[in-house]
Amino acid sequence: MNQYKIRDQGENQTFITTQAYLNLLKTFHKLPHEKGHIVHVVGAPGTGKSTNIYSAVEELGLNFYEAKLPLLSLDLNPKEVFNLMIESMKKDLPMKSHDTLWDPLKEYDAVLFADQFHDYHAVNENYGGFSQWVAHKGVGSFNFYFLCIYAYLRNRNEFKDVNMVLQTAWRVTSGGEKKDLFTDLGGLSRLAVKLLEIPFEVVEISYSREETIKIVKSHLSDVNNDEIMRYIKKYGNKPRFICQAIQTGL
Repeated sequence: MNQYKIRDQGENQTFITTQAYLNLLKTFHKLPHEKGHIVHVVGAPGTGKSTNIYSAVEELGLNFYEAKLPLLSLDLNPKEVFNLMIESMKKDLPMKSHDTLWDPLKEYDAVLFADQFHDYHAVNENYGGFSQWVAHKGVGSFNFYFLCIYAYLRNRNEFKDVNMVLQTAWRVTSGGEKKDLFTDLGGLSRLAVKLLEIPFEVVEISYSREETIKIVKSHLSDVNNDEIMRYIKKYGNKPRFICQAIQTGL
């Protein structure tokens, strides 16, 4: 399912402007001029959260650092994964010690946690990705989030000088299917987003049927509206899943 998944900024060749993108662009406009923003970009799988993020940072010319998390094993414990996240940043950024991690991050318009962090296995098949690790660990992965929250509270003054953009998803199993907590569960999703909006800024990537048709046609120009509508009924307004299904005939 990775043929239509954008894994880095350089792959972002085809893009259609939507209302969700304009909302994201409006939020990102503030980042070069203000610090202390933590933006959560939410959206169901297949809606192209990373595509929108990469397009927005390119259009605005943002100076951003993209965090990476290559995992050598899915059996690592949460503390080990957290430490690997820090070590990966230390390798990328000019710093002398853990205590100076914040200094180079403050120089960027935004620190981005997107596909290079969540799905590094799609970038390099020799490594595992964070999303795979979460699926493998299940509820055992929750301690990683607690470690992140603790680090945030402990370094709250430092976070005031750093902008962060997080591609946020939380998969749950409902009715035997994996669904996204923030977008796929109706009223519960609306409540989850409202709670997330209390301490953070949230931008949801979702599309109308008309926007979905335009996005699919930008990749597959010979497909007609009726065929796309049949797949929308099956998959919802999720262009990546629809493009893949049309290509494979599923």
